[in-house]
Amino acid sequence: MKKSRRITLVFASILGSICIMLSFLISCRVDHTPYFKTSYYQKTETRLDSLTKKRTISTDFVEAGFSKVSITPSVGNSKDSVEVGQFKEAPLAGFGSRKGKSATGTHDSIFVKAAAIKVGKQLVVIVGADILIMPPNIIDEVTLLLEKKGIQRSQVFYSASHTHSSIGAWGPGFIGEQFAGKANPHINLWIVQQIAQAVTSAISDLKPAWIGNGYFNAAPYTRNRLIGETGTKNNDFNFISIQQKAGRKAVIGSFGAHATTIGADNMQFSADYPGYWQRKMEQGSVDLAIFCGGSVGSQSPSGEGKGFEKPKKIGESLADSLEIHLAKVELKDKIDMSAMSLKMDLPDYNIRLTTNMHFSTWLSKKLMPLPENVYLQVIKIGNLIWLTTPCDFSGEFARQLKDALATKGFNANVTSFNGSYVGYIIPGKYFYLDAYEPKTMGWFGPNMGEYTFELLRHLSEIITQPVQ
Repeated sequence: MKKSRRITLVFASILGSICIMLSFLISCRVDHTPYFKTSYYQKTETRLDSLTKKRTISTDFVEAGFSKVSITPSVGNSKDSVEVGQFKEAPLAGFGSRKGKSATGTHDSIFVKAAAIKVGKQLVVIVGADILIMPPNIIDEVTLLLEKKGIQRSQVFYSASHTHSSIGAWGPGFIGEQFAGKANPHINLWIVQQIAQAVTSAISDLKPAWIGNGYFNAAPYTRNRLIGETGTKNNDFNFISIQQKAGRKAVIGSFGAHATTIGADNMQFSADYPGYWQRKMEQGSVDLAIFCGGSVGSQSPSGEGKGFEKPKKIGESLADSLEIHLAKVELKDKIDMSAMSLKMDLPDYNIRLTTNMHFSTWLSKKLMPLPENVYLQVIKIGNLIWLTTPCDFSGEFARQLKDALATKGFNANVTSFNGSYVGYIIPGKYFYLDAYEPKTMGWFGPNMGEYTFELLRHLSEIITQPVQ
């Protein structure tokens, strides 16, 4: 009896030790170290100091070029054909509950579009795609192709509409496949070639042009989904109006409401409300409408209607409002332009288990590869400050940046999904909420929001100052 009890105690002790060891392997304590005391912050700030010294401003006449390339795949084919975008199957990206099922067809076509803007020797390309995010692995491959043509990563400013009914199969790792379906290298290659083509075609189309910008309040079409009516949100629809002197017109629009008017039960490709906005604009006063997802963090769409009625009403209402404002915009053919791209160092993964514990870094990396080429970018085009971020960026943070720059006479906009992806960037005060954004999609701990916000604030301050 005593021997049996001793064996039981020994077994329990061994089992307890194993559990403790496993807990150390699987989980770690949440890191609350102030970001400004960390090595990743210091390294990024040093990089920013170096970038500041190299900054240039061009003041000259404007040239602009436009392009539109389809990313609507054909599904149900006998084999994959990258050249023409035909595949046996292609999953929709956006909702894990679809379980990686293939799309059944196309409700409305999806595109990648680009506008190249050249002022003197400075050239930038703004790219918007009807896709969930701009996948980091895809953009890394696009970068390699473009560099062969002399186009640098720092010149390209990506964004995605964030439609949850676009093409998937691009997500690496376990987590990526939950949202985008099983990875397909053929689909990856096709998306790469389509994005690269959009960039190079826009540059090839450069012609003398006029440019202007503006915004209007679109509060009825978005809501704060994190804390409701008491929460701050960014209601502005920002836009850039471009007209080639030869006659072609383009508009770049950006709005901070998730493109989730269509739910997981939809199994057809669709650009959601941004697609309706683009089509209505292109049927109206412009030849090309490009949509860039804005500060969508914590912001959902707001509108009425069932099925595809809701995205139609939201998208076309935004287009109707924009048409009124476009008619009042002052266009200039000579402006100043400056651009900066800051590579960020990241903290270790802090994917939450509880408010005090997170998955261990090694396990997190197994589930989801740590992105390497993570950038914050900014363009100054006259009085416009256009910032891009690698995340679902907080509408509350965007509002603070916009208001601060407005006091200096600048119109500012922040877009999301610029070619890498680090989850949601929201204020740290929401870290302890038992909610999707901080709990499931807040991957880098309680200080990632303030760290990113400070870098964006620094970039904004630097780019609005005269070159020394």
